[in-house]
Amino acid sequence: MTDAAESIFTKIINRDIPAEILFENDRVIAIRDIAPQAPVHLLVVPKVPHYSNVTELAAGDPELLAEIVATAHNLATLHANGEYRLVFNSGETVGQTVFHVHAHVLSGGLQEQSLA
Repeated sequence: MTDAAESIFTKIINRDIPAEILFENDRVIAIRDIAPQAPVHLLVVPKVPHYSNVTELAAGDPELLAEIVATAHNLATLHANGEYRLVFNSGETVGQTVFHVHAHVLSGGLQEQSLA
């Protein structure tokens, strides 16, 4: 497992590596996935690195989870006619490779996928 403090998302948030940022406020950032599994594949990431999965986030900060879901909906409205699939992976055996909680916003005909 990767330490969330050193995750690719933390590096994007800190502007250490570039990303296509679609939305940002003081609590979340939304980016386009660099290895899309669908025609629209966006990621919504909280700026706090200490939640590794959605269960931890829901227990620790349910308002932040609600903000992630609302941001995902707003992005889907802009980029996918409001139709989308929202995916949170929790654990290595289901394909999670980045242990900094994040939501995948997918739309437009899903391809075979293993979502980080």
